[in-house]
Amino acid sequence: MRLGFSIRILGASGLSSYDPRQRGDLSASMMCLRDILHYLRRKRCSMYRMHPGLAPNVSDAAATARQLAEASHEVALCGELARSWDIRLSFHPYGDVILSSPSEELAERSRRTLEAQAALLDAMGLGPEAVIVLHVGGVYDGLEPSLERFVRRVETLPRRVRARLALENDDHRYSLAQVKRAHQRCGIPLVLDVLHHHVHNPEGVPLQEALAYAVQTWPVGVLPKIHYATPRTELKTLGDGRLKLPTWTEHADFVDPFVFARFMRESRHAGAFDIMLEAKARDVALFKLRDDLERYAPDVAEWLR
Repeated sequence: MRLGFSIRILGASGLSSYDPRQRGDLSASMMCLRDILHYLRRKRCSMYRMHPGLAPNVSDAAATARQLAEASHEVALCGELARSWDIRLSFHPYGDVILSSPSEELAERSRRTLEAQAALLDAMGLGPEAVIVLHVGGVYDGLEPSLERFVRRVETLPRRVRARLALENDDHRYSLAQVKRAHQRCGIPLVLDVLHHHVHNPEGVPLQEALAYAVQTWPVGVLPKIHYATPRTELKTLGDGRLKLPTWTEHADFVDPFVFARFMRESRHAGAFDIMLEAKARDVALFKLRDDLERYAPDVAEWLR
């Protein structure tokens, strides 16, 4: 079972998640990824979420193909490093992909984004564990029409793109029970976000039941993954002196090792799965959790790598 983190490197200086100066220069961005892969190997980290800006320009399929061809050496190198070091890579395009929107223009941009990200994963030679994690998106004219549009648009994507997709429950629109319906329609495996399930679970599905269901939606031979974060608890003082209380949907900087260890022990029945930590301290939070588990929960530490 792998532990991973997303995008930014806080534990070392000079490592950029992509090259923002030249969005069309895929070679430069892939060299950023190469340096990150070396860092991950040194730190014994085997799972990483890449910056969406790393993918080729999405103006059209021809532009994507041209950029991949121009950067073929760098793309192949990064793919070889990730495969040889068994580092699981993924994308999570956030608001760049909204397939539930009534806007056909936005849906088309979303499709091009997915095709570009999938094309990069394919060009790197990464296996089916390298996924693109989606949210359903907005509710717009109602949950049912929006969910219907999402499913319909997923079904019209090229097969190679659909094979890369996974679907996550969110914290205020689409619960695990609701994304389950999308899975049953179009077959996308589910990524359980544990914090989102705590804060948005109107159907009252027990956490372990939700986990067991999400894990079994993945194809045979592909290790499932989940998202995990501790809610932020700090009291904040705003610039005008007002106090901001926690909303519980906010991610904390670090992960509570005691709560995490309890969750892992209770989840043994679900089998193996990878865990993407969504802590604000990124790699530093992962390293601290690993150290904390060695001290306070060595049995759990043995399950992770």
